[in-house]
Amino acid sequence: MSASTQPIIRRPAVSGLALICAAQFVLQLDFSIVNVALPTIQKELGFAAADLQWVVTGYALTFGSLLLLGGRAGDLLGRRRLLVLGLTLFALASLTCGLALSPLMLILSRFVQGAGAAFVSPSALSLLTTTNAEGAARNRALSIWQATTAAGASAGVIAGGVLTQYLGWRAIFLVNLPIIAVLLLLIPRVIPDDKRTGRQRIDVLGAALVTVSAAALIYGLSSGQQQGFGSLGTVLALGAAVLLAVVFILVERTTAAPMMPFSYFSSPTHRAAVGAILFMGAVLAAYVYFTSLYMQRVLGESALLTGLSLIPSTATVILTSTFATRRLFDRLGVKRLLLIGLTLMGVGQVWLSFMTSGGSYLVNVLPGLLLTALGIALALPTASIGATTGVDRREQGLAGGLLTASQQIGSAVGLALLATLAAARTEQTGSLAAGYGFSYLVATGIVLIALVLVATQLNHKACQSELARQRQESVQTRTDALLRKG
Repeated sequence: MSASTQPIIRRPAVSGLALICAAQFVLQLDFSIVNVALPTIQKELGFAAADLQWVVTGYALTFGSLLLLGGRAGDLLGRRRLLVLGLTLFALASLTCGLALSPLMLILSRFVQGAGAAFVSPSALSLLTTTNAEGAARNRALSIWQATTAAGASAGVIAGGVLTQYLGWRAIFLVNLPIIAVLLLLIPRVIPDDKRTGRQRIDVLGAALVTVSAAALIYGLSSGQQQGFGSLGTVLALGAAVLLAVVFILVERTTAAPMMPFSYFSSPTHRAAVGAILFMGAVLAAYVYFTSLYMQRVLGESALLTGLSLIPSTATVILTSTFATRRLFDRLGVKRLLLIGLTLMGVGQVWLSFMTSGGSYLVNVLPGLLLTALGIALALPTASIGATTGVDRREQGLAGGLLTASQQIGSAVGLALLATLAAARTEQTGSLAAGYGFSYLVATGIVLIALVLVATQLNHKACQSELARQRQESVQTRTDALLRKG
């Protein structure tokens, strides 16, 4: 192939990657941008204190519970179609959020916004994995994807403070509209249509069971954090989540076309990668959350300055994920790089656990943030590569939904657990710093569990051989499909 033709081939891939990552950026931006504006929203819309949490929980509930369904629907109905549908739903809900005249209108709009996000995220991720061949191209794309995720989450904290202060809280929702309008205009021109023509149908019973189980889990954790884990509503919700999960597993083992093919978990690499993402999700949510509280409530910094203080960690994730992780992965492999990344995360959590009431950002916060961010930048893209390598093209949406759902559920479980333990420690000692420090110590234990999982589940040589075999099988499958079409 001549050099003159190569830009024509590469440009759509680069443009598609940019659009896919932009969609993910919007989702992460909106997930974190709301937190800074909550006091203003409460005052201007007249929220009761007990109802305000639903502005955040409503989004998390539908987003986390519908991810697997969204991923599977993309596999069966077309990923670009689900991406466009999800973005449209997300934009309409953003509009009604920005125009909300009552607490109920805002909460219901946030539910719809979360549902739209649940269709966007796994569809975007599976488009990324199916349009980038396994190996260096996909590894690079996944590294950029995770860097975009971190950038969106941190940018939301900063943008939330700026927009709320200068334009009002409604602007944090309305800002989505022009961005999504551009995405919807460009996606049909850049990303090829992958419309499905097969007759396979969605496993409705399995989809309903896993969706309601995840929703009950997230609701139970949120209720437990607000009302205590001994309250009747919390116990019933968590019990229902466990019961429905068991029924889901039994149903999926007997149905002909399962929502969740358990053959995916026959691979040790897949098991370890998804497990690591689940545990990392707990640390990802908690380390930013407690750092923000420590900066504002203990050190007395403003919300805007707190957001700016997270820029070094965000920059570390973006630069490391984009420029270093892929190269290190090629040299070290899944197991070694995961272990290095998780170890750095653990050291960062230990550092943060020593925060004190008389501490400072430069001594007590920044080093721990940078170590944790460096570990995340190495471990999360690596786990994402391990979780999606060798997955059949027809099931990439399910793998994307499972990956995102694992991180989301890990975040919900981890944050509820750590916030409860931090509050108990603060009540016992009378010190906010002691409570936050204890939460980081527990987070260190969560990282250790992930380390043990990776160390015991993965064998470096076997893992590399498995990844090579999976890549070869995937290439052969694509070749056979092209030959059949020809």
